[in-house]
Amino acid sequence: MFDTRISRRAALMGAGAVAAWLHSPARAFLQSAGRLPVPAIVDGLIARMTIEEKAGQLTLNPSAWGGGVATQLNPPTSGPSWDAQLDEVRRMQLTGVFNSNGAEAARRMQTVAMTESRLKIPLLFAADIIHGHRTIFPVGVGEAASFEPELAERTARMASYEAAASGIDWTFAPMVDIARDQRWGRTMEGAGEDVLLGELMGAARVRGFQGKDLKANDAMLACAKHFAAYGAAEAGLDYNSVDISERTLREVYLPPFKAAFEAGALSAMASFNEISGVPSTANPWLMQDVLRGEWGFEGFVVSDYTGDEEMIAHGFAKDAREATKLAFLAGVDMSMTSNFYRNHLPALVRDGEVPMERLDRSVRRVLAMKAALGLFDDPFRRIDTKREKARSRTRAATALSREAGRKSIVLLRNDGDLLPLPRSGRKIAIIGPFASGQHDLNGPWVIYGDNAEAVDLATGVRNAVSDKESVTVVEGSGVEAPIAGGIEAAVAAARAADIVLLAIGESETMSGEAQSRPEIVVPAPQQALAEAVAAVGKPVVVVLKNGRALALQGAVADAPAILVTWFLGTQTGNAIADILFGAYGPSGRLPCSFPRSPGQQPYYYAHKPTGRPNPGEKLEPYKAHYRGIPNSALYPFGHGLTYGRIQYADLTAEPTLSWNGTLSVSARITNSGARAAEELVQLYVRDRTASVTRPVRELKAFRRVALAPGASEIVRFTLKREQLLFIGLDDKPVVEPGQFDLWISPSAEAEGLHARFELTQA
Repeated sequence: MFDTRISRRAALMGAGAVAAWLHSPARAFLQSAGRLPVPAIVDGLIARMTIEEKAGQLTLNPSAWGGGVATQLNPPTSGPSWDAQLDEVRRMQLTGVFNSNGAEAARRMQTVAMTESRLKIPLLFAADIIHGHRTIFPVGVGEAASFEPELAERTARMASYEAAASGIDWTFAPMVDIARDQRWGRTMEGAGEDVLLGELMGAARVRGFQGKDLKANDAMLACAKHFAAYGAAEAGLDYNSVDISERTLREVYLPPFKAAFEAGALSAMASFNEISGVPSTANPWLMQDVLRGEWGFEGFVVSDYTGDEEMIAHGFAKDAREATKLAFLAGVDMSMTSNFYRNHLPALVRDGEVPMERLDRSVRRVLAMKAALGLFDDPFRRIDTKREKARSRTRAATALSREAGRKSIVLLRNDGDLLPLPRSGRKIAIIGPFASGQHDLNGPWVIYGDNAEAVDLATGVRNAVSDKESVTVVEGSGVEAPIAGGIEAAVAAARAADIVLLAIGESETMSGEAQSRPEIVVPAPQQALAEAVAAVGKPVVVVLKNGRALALQGAVADAPAILVTWFLGTQTGNAIADILFGAYGPSGRLPCSFPRSPGQQPYYYAHKPTGRPNPGEKLEPYKAHYRGIPNSALYPFGHGLTYGRIQYADLTAEPTLSWNGTLSVSARITNSGARAAEELVQLYVRDRTASVTRPVRELKAFRRVALAPGASEIVRFTLKREQLLFIGLDDKPVVEPGQFDLWISPSAEAEGLHARFELTQA
């Protein structure tokens, strides 16, 4: 498996932070990551527990007193009433609950555990805090567009600050699945298609959630999910099978998990999918050989929602008892929702099919984690109704939501410098289903946030312009259905305006879990609206709302200006207005490639070249491309424009990288425009010849540079042999001498500046 020093160093070099990291106070803290001390109280409790009570410590269920949103986000279950669940707590049948209704619900339940249960073991309260608690930040893939791990750490820290005050000890985040098929709805939760970016963002979110001390009342335990390869589901269909080589698993899908655990995550969630015929929930090679054996992980593993039960439908387990045995012996310590462990582990132990020492080991991991969270010292340390209110939606959180929002926005196109817009002297028509209204602002997977408290686009634009009366709003179309007279009203508004903001894209319910889309396009009614509005002839700025990359077509693709705004959360409208009117320049870059056609999926920049590549845009017969389109993205990974004019020049690259040496690469980046700009300078490498075929490019580092008008800066990178690792024929890491290409460029498919070097063993 990958050496810890190599993977960590490579990741930090990507962010340009090696020196800072080596001298940071957090380094010593993270060197102990993955280690879970077991205090004496834990073994004392285990010795006193019945088998049924031990099984209860491995059982996690939805809170009977939860919000309606939590119910909508998961399959319905016939769970107990609130009183019945409190009785389960009294009888020590639960280790904890998730998605409960705030601090008051947690206080009542913990009080029962600490005063009425036999052994007074504190409960663990969990929740889906994916991209914010009360204050909502951009969805994961949107925030990844910032290419700023430090931002992800700050938003996760703020989410933990809010959520922990509501009694939440544990979040089911970050999702670190690599998403290379944009049909997959859960693209929105992660960091996109690239391994390095996935490692950096995942590790940053872990550090943010957990802080420097897990016992602090503003810290939550992080959970790296979904282990593993959930993002490789066939055809982008959620819950579908995964059939990939061990090499691809180790090169693409496992590294972000490794980075998350190195950053300190002490829980993992098993993925729903099977890998080569074996469900992850019952995969001992994955859970024991790799996770614990190779990586030394000492935390605990929880199933996904009814993941153990679903092995019956997989055809892998014949009944609940067998599913329990398979999951538990594979290495899944805790069962979520199904109650299989509570119902079947005691009999399996008594019958000798599950060793008692295995049961005790899993209970020890869970109790040790409760101790690490400080719950044995103070079971109510995160439960405080006054603190819950005081920490909710603070000014600092709101400001951070706005900052994260504008840093997540990607400018795809800006013909004729249409943007930024003037704040006065123009009549603006905002047209589309997302033009106004308190809906579809926070995005998918929000349990506790409220769209009614978020800022919509129309409000943000009116806040930015000098004359609020100059802004008109017309819906024009529904998200997936036309509106009677909608297009006519939209056309009339466009004719009366000087410029049109076309607010179109996906609703919250079109992205996220169970929202795979066979056609990743703007829905037909909205496309028809776009065509009609474009025909008016007024300048159009497409303001795209989306949780994945989309295949843009027709008038949408041809619009002179296109902004990708994802789902930005609480400060959506203000963040977009900041970019539209030039208060801030766009700095986001695509973390996933926008295809030319939905039929290209899965498409990602780091693909293999094939034996018949079709270089360039001219299509050649009997080469690797679909009919009528080149094998490239419409807008590739890493693409994004600024309000400046950026040039790359003066590449310097040493011709040789010695085996134990370094290779220096630099380029001059210039902003010849009239506006300040932030450019994301990206370093890509290709191994030209290897014992295993290599991708056409791989991101090895990136660096952001702020340039005033007319300014230039030399951007430097340093490469080492360890960054050229790949998984060889024996499924082990290897580096081979030979010729390499490198590019310093503004995207994964831009030519930028190109050079070659040779790795030698001298």
